[in-house]
Amino acid sequence: MPPSNEIETPRGPARIDTDLPRRPATALLVLGHGAGGSVDAPDLLAVRDASVAAGLAVVRVTQPYRVAGRRAPAPAGHLDEAWAAVLAVLRDRHADVPTVVGGRSSGARVACRTARAVDAVGVVALAFPLHPPGRPERSRAAELDTGLPTLVVNGDRDPFGTPEPGPTVQVVSRPGETHDLRRDPPGTAAAVRAWLSAQGWAAG
Repeated sequence: MPPSNEIETPRGPARIDTDLPRRPATALLVLGHGAGGSVDAPDLLAVRDASVAAGLAVVRVTQPYRVAGRRAPAPAGHLDEAWAAVLAVLRDRHADVPTVVGGRSSGARVACRTARAVDAVGVVALAFPLHPPGRPERSRAAELDTGLPTLVVNGDRDPFGTPEPGPTVQVVSRPGETHDLRRDPPGTAAAVRAWLSAQGWAAG
């Protein structure tokens, strides 16, 4: 089993699960979960495995509300505050490598909103929820405008929509996938690994 421990935040303890490569890490990838989900979602596990194999240290972060046993997500400000507190500790532990942040759905939004504040060099957004289902007028596209290299991997059947690419935003649309990205996790992970390699943060 990978090591697991907790980090205190202003919103209660967050849990981290850390997986390290066999050789010195090329970068740190920190991943958050969806609103009612866990860090064991198939896409997150596949991305973890591919990234560790490519030389990255990967930390999956469970938000305090989930550690406390609640499924209903905390307010956005509380999520961001807890995430930033965890990242401060992780950056200190992995100070010799660049930090890439990301996650799926709600976790992707948190990573985007805080990317600059936590000194990340890039963002991996899985199943980014562009808008509530059936409400395209309530777009969250502005959250992706971090100015940092950003990869979005969404299903082409995602009811939350798929963002458009931009100057710093690359979008990979996965055929046949919905919001859970469960049909082909290895394919999603391969897209992430290729992007990390292209950015110079992964080996091969």
